[in-house]
Amino acid sequence: MKISTDASVIQASAEDVFNFLSEAKNIEVLLPADKISDFKYDENGCSFKAQGGIVIPLIYQDKTPFSKIDMKSGEKAPFSYVLSILIQRKDENSSTGHIEFEADINMFMKMMVEKPLKSLFDVMTSNLQRHFSN
Repeated sequence: MKISTDASVIQASAEDVFNFLSEAKNIEVLLPADKISDFKYDENGCSFKAQGGIVIPLIYQDKTPFSKIDMKSGEKAPFSYVLSILIQRKDENSSTGHIEFEADINMFMKMMVEKPLKSLFDVMTSNLQRHFSN
């Protein structure tokens, strides 16, 4: 299963966005506060509980300076996945960002999780844009 969000314009340099997202504690800013709980982080990544009690661990896998951050599923994940945050420089003070998600899941699980995940990633992309517009 693959999910991709539309790109959002962010009023910050690609470097600023990359550095912000490279700190796991800042991922919480992107998440919908009313739909998650038990957010925890360390230098390797973060985890949180989504509605329904599912634990979503995001572990930093690879960071390509100022353009891409890959996070993978952790040991308590309900299935294996990679979440990529892609950042593209527009000019000195602005960039675009979007999320790509790829998971190896069966059709039954896909039917259950695809719509809520797409909604979550859209909110995350929007919240990233909103964070830097303040």
